[in-house]
This record gives sequence, C-alpha cells and structure tokens, in this order.
Amino acid sequence: MRLLFWGAFWAFLLDQASKYWVVHVLELSRVRAIDVLPPVLNFRYGENTGINFGLFGDDSSWLRWALIAFSGLVAAAVWYWTQREDRPWPVTLSAGLLIGGALGNMVDRVIYGYVLDFLNMSCCGIDNPFVFNLADVFIFGGAAGILLFEPARKAPKARSGKAGSRRGGQNGP
Repeated sequence: MRLLFWGAFWAFLLDQASKYWVVHVLELSRVRAIDVLPPVLNFRYGENTGINFGLFGDDSSWLRWALIAFSGLVAAAVWYWTQREDRPWPVTLSAGLLIGGALGNMVDRVIYGYVLDFLNMSCCGIDNPFVFNLADVFIFGGAAGILLFEPARKAPKARSGKAGSRRGGQNGP
C-alpha cells in the first residue's frame, strides 16, 4: 500500500512540477518552443482538450467533464484492483505511477480545462508533430509495468471424467 501511494505521489508531483517549471519559469506558453536537445528533445507548448493526440478535442464542456470522470474512474479502479490481493512490488509501483499520471492529467483538466503538453521528441529524420507530458509517460509506463510484471493467472484444472462425475447433465456409468 505504501509503495502504491509513494509511486502515485511522486508521479503526480513530478508531472505537476514539470508543467509549472516549463510554463511559468521557462515561459513556454509565451515563447511556444524551446529546443533542448534538437531534434531528439524539444519543448513545444500544447493544450490538449481531447484524448490522446488531441483526438475529439472539440473543446466541449461535456467532454472535459467526461474525461475528468474517466481519469478518476481509472485511478479508483486501479487502486481497487491492487487492494484485492497481494501483488509483486513492480506491479504495485507500476499501478502507483499509472494512478499518479491519471490524477496529474485530471487536475490539469479541472484547473485549466485542458491537459498541458510540452514534450516533443523526434528522431532519425522523422519530424514528430505531437506533444505529451510526464503524466502520459507515467500512465504508459505504469500500464506497461502492470502487463509485464503481473504474474500470469493459471485457470483452475478441469475435473477429469472419473466415474460418478456429471457429464452432459446425466448421472451414470
């Protein structure tokens, strides 16, 4: 439980602190672009009112609140899932990162009405037009960690066809 909390806490804090630093200290909302390690890492200001890659970003109020509710539901569902049984520590930490990232983007939508994105990465002659944030990294990394580290559940073995067992709804030899 503590690992889940601290994973979520640090993911949320790093996400919100990075957004504050980039927007208010570096003034990215004013300058719109800062080349950090071009072309691999750049800061580009983005306001995402939709889902991933700005899909469905029609800036409607109902979508904003639906996405806020969805983020809260995801965070609650992942928390509940981790509480149902003991999980290996990498799974618990991954779940915390996912929760922290979901809450980071949720807070953006509540406060600003959009998710603040600023990271842009390109490589190898491919100019990537999309931007993302640390919350997105934590959500993706957390989901990947859950999938990678959650032990496979084995299905219970089926009963063998011993005498006296029911087959096809009939008793008999």
